[in-house]
Order: sequence, then structure tokens, then C-alpha cells
Amino acid sequence: QSNSKFIVVLDAGHGGKDPGNSNHGFVEKAIVLKTTLKLEKYLKKDNDIQVVLTRKSDVFIELKDRPKKANSIDADLFVSIHCNSVKNPVPFGSETFVMGLARSKDNLEIAKQENSVILLEKDYKKTYKGFDPKNPETLIGLKILQEDYLDRSIILASKIEKKFKNKLNRKSRGIKQTPLWVLDAAYMPSVLVELGFLSNKKEGLYLNSDNGQNEMAEAIATAIITYKKEYFTRKTAGNIKDNSKVKAAVKEAKSNSKRTKAEPFAQKNALKTESATVVFKVQFAAGNKNIKLISSNFNGLKNVTVRTNNGTFFKYAYGSTSDYNIAKQDLKEVKSKGYSSAYIIAFKNGKSVSVEEALKK
Repeated sequence: QSNSKFIVVLDAGHGGKDPGNSNHGFVEKAIVLKTTLKLEKYLKKDNDIQVVLTRKSDVFIELKDRPKKANSIDADLFVSIHCNSVKNPVPFGSETFVMGLARSKDNLEIAKQENSVILLEKDYKKTYKGFDPKNPETLIGLKILQEDYLDRSIILASKIEKKFKNKLNRKSRGIKQTPLWVLDAAYMPSVLVELGFLSNKKEGLYLNSDNGQNEMAEAIATAIITYKKEYFTRKTAGNIKDNSKVKAAVKEAKSNSKRTKAEPFAQKNALKTESATVVFKVQFAAGNKNIKLISSNFNGLKNVTVRTNNGTFFKYAYGSTSDYNIAKQDLKEVKSKGYSSAYIIAFKNGKSVSVEEALKK
């Protein structure tokens, strides 16, 4: 692979024996493949972008192999394309998902649908280590180990949804977090785009049309190219791929997490960090709503702060300390308030970094 290229892996959802959603004669696997192939053509107009597809035809690709392909080539972005469908024929509009815990019943249902392909695979119980796409408890068990990439994923998702809304005048249902295996396993910023609802006949007709697929593909391509220009070429003129160290840290975190949960980074002593440069907080909630920072809104938690990306997505954190041991106590406090999926985040000189990086001397 050439390090001068910005590598984007495009994943057309479903395929082969897995048709995905079907409604009014519209078949998800066919629509997303055609849209993805069109997206590839638009991206290839930028000479600095290398595009890799998880599938180019109507074939079944196991879920675990989709992000695995992106990881193996050290890709910069992973974009999975899908279509929605529900029993109610009224809902319509696009929505883009990033990795996270389900924030609503509707999101959880989508997570079940997109993860259910696992059941079609051989030895899925062994491969996915007990993960059951139909059991909400195992969905909640998925951890956001790649918090370094979550911010960038949200930024890309925001750009895609804004293009749908402002350029195409499509209804945007916003950015959402939900536990999707295909995103959890990717070691890079990653999003899953739901182009629209096949259960809504009008929207299904649009997404099934050549014109609709071209427009949606071009909108996504424009968002990706804008993201590339802002977060890569502008940073380093000679080295576009500036996040390899972060990827290595995330892989190390995955390995460390298997050894022990009590001390995930195997830090036995000297866990205090320099207060002048490092700050630890506990992130416990995220979503599209800007919630007033009063304790009654957060189960009694008082020291709550919020971060936002362009006012479209909000992340709530508790506490602020330079001592990792105190941060661990804060984490216990947050979890005792009912936020079981909370995790520690870190900042160094005001910039978000991995906890591993913050703990380095």
C-alpha cells in the first residue's frame, strides 16, 4: 500500500444469501451495492484516494471479514452502506450510525437487524464469543474500545447527513449511536449509513432509481472528500496517514483488555499524571439532544460537562482529575448511578488522547 493514499473501505451491506431488508419489491442488498459502486466512481475522481470494496457483486461476506479487510490494509475510513425498513410505512429519511450503546428502542431494533447476519455464518457462536444479536444484554455488553476514533466518526457522520439535508433536500434523522459489530471491530473512524426506508414506498422508489443512487453516492463522496481535506492533507503535507500510532494504541488496548478488566492497562504503580498536561474524565452519555447541565437530569451527578461537534452531537462527561486512580473512583460513582456503559477518557494539553497515551511517562 502507498502511504501517500487516503484509503477508504466501502462496505455494501448484506449480499448473497443475506438479502437484507425487502419491501415493496425493493431489495436492500441490490440497492446498496449499486449505490456503493457509484460512490466508488465519485471517490476515484480524487487522485489521492484509494478505494477498496468489501464486495463487488452479489456475494455473502461474513460480518467479521468486513472490518477485518479494512484493518489489514490500515485504512483511514470504513463506510458501510445500508437501507432501513420498519413495519410502519410512514417513516422516511436517512440516518448515520457510529459505534455506541443503543439510546432508544428504535435504535436497538436496527442494531438487531444489522447484526442478525451473524446467525447465517458457520461457527458464529465461537467466532463472536457468545454474542447474540437477538439478546439486548449482549448488545449492551459491546464496549467502545476505540474512543479515539469516535469523535472522528461523528464528524464524518455529521458531514454526510448535512449533505443529504442541504444538498439533496432529503430528510435527515440525524446521527445515532448503537452497538453494531461491523463498526466495533474497525480500527479507524467508521460509520454505517442508512440511506432511507424501503418500507416507505416513495423513498424506496427514489433509492431504487439510478438517479437516487447517483445523488446519494455523490453526497457521501463529497462528505468524505471534505473530511479528508480537513483532517489529513491539511495536517501533514508529506504524510497523510498521521494516525498509525493511535491505531497501534487501540490494538494494544484490545490485547490488554483480554488480560485483565480490573487494571486494563497493567499499570501497577505511579498512575498519577502531570496535572499541568493530563486530565481524565468519565464519559457516560451521548446523543443529539443538548441537555441542561443540572444534576436532576443525570441521576444526581453534579460535576457534568458537555462537548459537542458543531452543535449536532453532544457527549456528557463526569469529573475532571489528573489522577487516574481518582478517575477510576469517578467511574465507579457514575456506574452506581445507572450508567453501566461509562468509560474513562483522557485529554493531554487540551487534546483528546487515548488513556494509554495519557498514562505514558
